[in-house]
Amino acid sequence: MAQTAPPPHGTTLKLVDGSVLLPDGVVHHNLAIGMDADSGLITAIGAPSSIDADQTIACHGLTLLPGVIDSQVHFRDPGFPHKEDLGSGTLAAVKGGVTAIFEMPNTDPPTVDAYQLEQKFVTARRTAHCDYAFFIGGTPDNATELAVLEGLDGAVGVKIFMGSSTGGLLIDDDQTLRLCMAHGRRRVAIHAEDESMLRAQTDRIVAGDPSSHPLWRDAATALRATERLIRIATECQRPAHLLHITTSQEMNLLGNHKKHQSQPANGEGDGLITVEVTPQHLTLSAETAYQRLGTFAQMNPPIRGRDHQDALWQGVTAGVVDVIASDHAPHTIEEKNRPYPQSPSGMPGVQTMVPVMLNHVHEGRLSLPHLSRLWSTNPARLYGATQLGGLQVGGRANITAVDLGHHYRLEREWFASRCGWSPFNGYEGYGFPMMTVVGGQVVMRDGEVLLTPSTATHPAQKVRFAA
Repeated sequence: MAQTAPPPHGTTLKLVDGSVLLPDGVVHHNLAIGMDADSGLITAIGAPSSIDADQTIACHGLTLLPGVIDSQVHFRDPGFPHKEDLGSGTLAAVKGGVTAIFEMPNTDPPTVDAYQLEQKFVTARRTAHCDYAFFIGGTPDNATELAVLEGLDGAVGVKIFMGSSTGGLLIDDDQTLRLCMAHGRRRVAIHAEDESMLRAQTDRIVAGDPSSHPLWRDAATALRATERLIRIATECQRPAHLLHITTSQEMNLLGNHKKHQSQPANGEGDGLITVEVTPQHLTLSAETAYQRLGTFAQMNPPIRGRDHQDALWQGVTAGVVDVIASDHAPHTIEEKNRPYPQSPSGMPGVQTMVPVMLNHVHEGRLSLPHLSRLWSTNPARLYGATQLGGLQVGGRANITAVDLGHHYRLEREWFASRCGWSPFNGYEGYGFPMMTVVGGQVVMRDGEVLLTPSTATHPAQKVRFAA
C-alpha cells in the first residue's frame, strides 16, 4: 500500500485503487469511496474521477470491507483494569481491523442500570479508539425494568447469563428468565449453559488438569440450556441471540428449529433465534489445545473436540450460524497460570479475529462476502445498529481494509491487550488487516495507530440503534 501521511482532521478522504465489497456481495475493482470526517459518513461510492476529496489514499492490493463489528467483548472496565480497560481493549480492536465493539455487562459494578451505563459512556468518550455500545445485564432485580433499560441511548440490548461465568450476573431459573424475556422487545443475548447441571457435575473437575474443563461443562449442559432458551423465547415471542455455540447437538437443534420455524437457514441475521460462534471454537480443538496451552485454553463454554468443531463449520456453511464474534475475555498471565480450576476462564480475541478468520477464507472454509455478513451485516441488523453493516452512501464511514494475500505470523509484540498474551501467539496464515477507518478517519495503517482519542478531532462515537 502506498505510504502517505494521515489525512488532516476534519477533511474529506478518498480511498482508491483497491477492491470494494458492496452490499450486493460482489467485490468491485474500479470503485473509490469518499468520506467526510466531520459527519463521519460515506459521501460517495463511484469512479475515482467522480469523487473530490482533500486527500487520496491509494489502496492497491487491498480489499475494502464494511467495518468489522465485534459484537461480544468483555473489556473489564470498570473493575478489573489490570486485565483490560476500554482504552487498551479498543486499541487492540483497531490494530486488528475492528471498527466497532459491543461490550458486555459483567464488570464491577455490573452494567445493570442507567447510571452504570452512562459511566461507561463517560469513560469511552475519553478513551475509545473505535465506535462502541454496551449491553445491559439482566438480573432478578431489574427484570421488570429491562424494557426501559434496553431502549437507552447506546444500549445494544440485554445480556443474560444462564450459566455462571466471570462476574456475578446469573439467571438460572426459568421463571426469572421468562420474566426478563417478557419485558422488552429487542433481541436478547444469551450465554446458554445449564447452571444446575454445572453444580451437579463438579465431581468431574480434575484438579490440575484443564482438559477436564469440557468434561465438567459438557455438551449436555449447553444443550439443556439452549433447549430451555428456545422454549421460553418461543413462548414469549422474544428474539434471542445465542452466544458462542460449541456443540454438534446444539447446532443440529438450532438448524432444525430454523427449518421448523420456516426461517431460511441463510445466515442473514433474521428470525426468532440467531446463532453466534467464535474464531476460537472454529480454530482450536481439545485434542491439541489443552496440551499446548494448558489453562490458557480454558474458556466458557469450553474448547471442545474436532467432532464438535466440524459441526460448527457445517453450521457456518449451512447458514445456521448468523454471527462471528470474538468473546474477547482477557485475564492476566499470572491469573491464567493458577492451577486448574483456580484459573479463570476466558481468553483475548478482539485483535486476532480478523486475521484468523481471513485465513479460513484463504483455506476455502467460507467466502469473503459470507464472512463479511457474519461480522458486519448481520450483527448490525439483528441488534438494529442503523449506520453500520455495509458500505453505502450515508452510512457510517467505518472500513476494514485487508490484504488477502499477506502472509503473517502473529507475534506477542503485536498484541495490544493489557493481558499480554493470546492463544494465537505464533499462529500463521494469510489475510491481514492493513488499515482501520473509523468515522472517515484512518485510525490504524500498516500496523501503526495514527489517531488516539486525545488526538482525533472527531473521536470514536456511540453506536446508534433503531428505536
